[in-house]
Amino acid sequence: MREKEWLKPILKMFKSLKIFKLVKKIPKTSWSSIKPLNIKPKLKTLLFLIFGLFLFGLGETLLLASGGGVSPWTVLAQGISIHASISIGWSTFWMSIAVLLFWIPLKQKPGIGTILNAIIIAVVLDTTLPYLPNPDHYGLKILEIIIGVLIVGIGSGFYLIANLGPGPRDGLMTGIQKATGKPIALVRSTIEVIVVFFGWLLGGTAGIGTIIFALGVGPAVAIGIYLVKNKFK
Repeated sequence: MREKEWLKPILKMFKSLKIFKLVKKIPKTSWSSIKPLNIKPKLKTLLFLIFGLFLFGLGETLLLASGGGVSPWTVLAQGISIHASISIGWSTFWMSIAVLLFWIPLKQKPGIGTILNAIIIAVVLDTTLPYLPNPDHYGLKILEIIIGVLIVGIGSGFYLIANLGPGPRDGLMTGIQKATGKPIALVRSTIEVIVVFFGWLLGGTAGIGTIIFALGVGPAVAIGIYLVKNKFK
């Protein structure tokens, strides 16, 4: 059967297996902001940013709705909340502040995207969770988790390439990537594995979804960046 035109670049990408090695920095497109600190971005840039954050939030919510385990950062937030005797919400807030402190030596700059990251993802989580499937079948749980991770990756591609400032965690990823020169997939996956390990040590609850997210989100983000760069120039 003849391949559809839109599938060709994706199939070529997977056949070459070079995607994870090639994506070593956040690329720029015609709609990317010149700098993160841009209070008057192009409308197209702002729309792509919002769309990317919506997808990111949707992917995270799919993971939560599956019932197969939360993301590594949520595991860490759970662990911190246990020892600090605070809610997961407050734990997540203070954890984000702590992560932003690591931006200073990494010379990362915040922007509109840094603020919208927290707002949009939280709104998407609250509004979409009641409508997403919560399957009983184990195989369907895994499928929902994988789809969620892939959507997080694509969403990351849009909002990171918009270059209006990453969220606290993604800023940590891009900062370390710039400092080390290592592939984004490797940097992101390493961070997620370390986070879930310490979260588990502190008493956070991890599941199969946590493991899939920790190992898969790096490659998913790399794929998302590759696709957005080449299909939305």
